[in-house]
Amino acid sequence: MSTATLPTSSIGDLANRRFGSGPALIAALLGFFVITLDALVVNVALPAIGHGLGGGMAGLQWVVDGYTLMFAALLLSAGSVSDRIGARQAYAVGLAVFVASSAACGLAPNLGVLIAARLVQGAGAAVMLPATLALIREAFPDSAKRAWAISMWALGGSVGTAAGPVAGGLLTLIDWRMIFFVNVPVGLTALFLLTRTARSPRREAPIDWIGQIAAVAAMSALTYGAIEAGAVGLAAPPVLLALAMAVVAAVVFVVAQARGTHPMVPLPLLRSRTMAISAAVGFAMNVGFYGMIFLLGLYLQEMRGLSALSTGLAFVPMALLTAFVSPTSAWLSARFGARMPIITGQLLMATGLAILIAAPAAAPTWLLVVLMIPVGTGGALAVPSLTALLLDRVPAERAGTAGGVLNASRQTGGALAVAVFGALVADRAGFVPGLHTGLLIAVAALAATAAASLLLKPVPREGRSHTSRYRSIGESNDEAHQTA
Repeated sequence: MSTATLPTSSIGDLANRRFGSGPALIAALLGFFVITLDALVVNVALPAIGHGLGGGMAGLQWVVDGYTLMFAALLLSAGSVSDRIGARQAYAVGLAVFVASSAACGLAPNLGVLIAARLVQGAGAAVMLPATLALIREAFPDSAKRAWAISMWALGGSVGTAAGPVAGGLLTLIDWRMIFFVNVPVGLTALFLLTRTARSPRREAPIDWIGQIAAVAAMSALTYGAIEAGAVGLAAPPVLLALAMAVVAAVVFVVAQARGTHPMVPLPLLRSRTMAISAAVGFAMNVGFYGMIFLLGLYLQEMRGLSALSTGLAFVPMALLTAFVSPTSAWLSARFGARMPIITGQLLMATGLAILIAAPAAAPTWLLVVLMIPVGTGGALAVPSLTALLLDRVPAERAGTAGGVLNASRQTGGALAVAVFGALVADRAGFVPGLHTGLLIAVAALAATAAASLLLKPVPREGRSHTSRYRSIGESNDEAHQTA
């Protein structure tokens, strides 16, 4: 019998007998690590990239947003690609694209080539992410072992997030190009490990091409309009044209989802109160988190004169405490309900950002470092419970789509934060007022979504123990090809 006709559990058993499950888990963990690392490692290196390749604020914004934009826009349909060609095969293709584009980023002779390579890199990351979890599912047929494997996979992402700014500062000391070259040995190691895993089965998985193209067009046009508005003004014809194109593409996307045979995002799901509020919360939290890292990464170097290394080290306390706070979310959710850590996390993040705004211009750098901590810990407190609540409230057959919408919304929030906030600080003379305005926008968004979170319905406690609840979350995430 061909392995393509075997059920997933049989494939997993074959893989375990022939190769063991370790190579699949390590390959998936390494992939998730570099995906999250590259979302943040660039921020601290932006001044060095600007000095090395030239270009103004708009170009540097695209270095960050090129990756995040393609990652968010393609994430909704990437799970279908993984199912269609098989998890191992999809992961290998995405990883090969990611490694090649990382090398192209490091070798880029000018800013245009770097931005183009970052776009391709984001596309590779989008294909990789859902395939990593599908790969784990095949390698770990037993649900208990699979739950442990997913926790290890999530740890890889947490380390990547925490290490991003620090690694950016350290590697920039050598050369900013090293922040991209470091992906090559990690990626090649993961590709080698894939040769020690079984070939994945293929499944019927239609792709919504019209919806996907419309989503990419809408997000690209909106991001371009926001970035260019900072350079040429909101009323400039290119900006107005881009915003009009974003509206038209968004309308096409909605129509495709309403009338398409296999929509990426069924509209009834978006009419769910839980889905709508969760997506809004995820969007607002990434506006605050990604926006703050982008702005302070520039501020500490351009206005305070810190080196790239010192700037990276400034994010260490927040990163370390974030890693410790994240498990607390599960405990609080089990004891007080998911709404408590969700709302508390948003208010904590908003408070940290508000105090940063109020900090005097002469405030010592160590104080700014301390004030960043509530922003990171607030996100670590809210996001796990938010994901758990969403997956508990939506039907099981919609778990994958719901997780995809949540994560796409989060990535979109980060991309737009960089676009809009970068426009606000494009003029060096107005950097500090622009920084304050950007952070104030994030505070307002978080305050609004914290209030909306009061409308989230609590998950009934009966019928689920603490352990079974989080095991089922792991399985739902796994089956859905989602990131936690």
